[in-house]
Amino acid sequence: MADSATGPAGPSGAGGRPPRAQADGGLTTGAVARLLGVAPTTLRSWDRRYGIGPAAREDGRHRRWTGADIEALRNMCRLTSAGLPPAEAARAVLAGAPRATAVTRRGQASRAPGALPLGGTRRECRGLARAALRLDAPAMEELLAEALDRYGLPAAWDEVMVPALHAVGRKWETSGERYIEVEHLLSWHVSGALRGVRAAGPPATGVGLALLACAPGETHTLALEALAATLTRRRVPVRMFGAALPVAALEEAVRRTGPDAVVLWAQSHGTASGSLAARVGAIEWGVRGARRRPAVFTAGPGWAGRQPPGTRHPTGLADAVDALAALGAR
Repeated sequence: MADSATGPAGPSGAGGRPPRAQADGGLTTGAVARLLGVAPTTLRSWDRRYGIGPAAREDGRHRRWTGADIEALRNMCRLTSAGLPPAEAARAVLAGAPRATAVTRRGQASRAPGALPLGGTRRECRGLARAALRLDAPAMEELLAEALDRYGLPAAWDEVMVPALHAVGRKWETSGERYIEVEHLLSWHVSGALRGVRAAGPPATGVGLALLACAPGETHTLALEALAATLTRRRVPVRMFGAALPVAALEEAVRRTGPDAVVLWAQSHGTASGSLAARVGAIEWGVRGARRRPAVFTAGPGWAGRQPPGTRHPTGLADAVDALAALGAR
């Protein structure tokens, strides 16, 4: 079994309010595991291998975790979520090193075996995936904020969020009905982090409005949310309509806002509609003699190999942002 902390979280969740201790002043291993979202076998492994264990034991055998013991485990979870291998995280905990010092001293954490196929990704990505498996919401929020602050958009999206999302997605796809809750929780927190991005100032002058929408029937929105967040940060005016916008509603939104560009996202071939792209591109507005039409961008893997004539298909997030930011004012 890998040393990475995995396992379902109980009702209190990782980092939540601890359950009331037993009369003898300690918690059982099962209660601590539910509190922190760590598998009981992982706690026993940390105790046996690294000495991160309870100070008190009943009859010399049964573990009873005190408040100090639980705080050491919280630090252990934070360090492994930040990308440190468990052995090094344990040394830092036992030495009393704070989280930031331990991670900075270590630098880019070495590749440690884990529960997800993450390869040579950034330590924040590995930590994010580990926190997701533990259902550790506070750790995910912290790591996402750190990645956005350190790398900015779109690098945080391309190098931290996307690899973690893909790894979790592959995990549940190959495990039957397991781990779906992990993907949902991770997606929720990624979405929240992206929606928290704020513009660096008022809308830039000389830049046109971009309307973003998923194709009808398309429910995958995270990539479009990443585009909306990056454009917002670049001070490009955005109208984000999200998932599965009906055709009539999309056409009405284009007429009402008069955007310079419309981005249509399709995750699958089944939702990528060339006729829809053509209809949107044909919408006109403005006074007679100066009628205008939007530039249509088809984004997402659903359009691969079937780009409609007259549309643009950006190669990635950075490419899409640069092209949309370069559009002239309305």
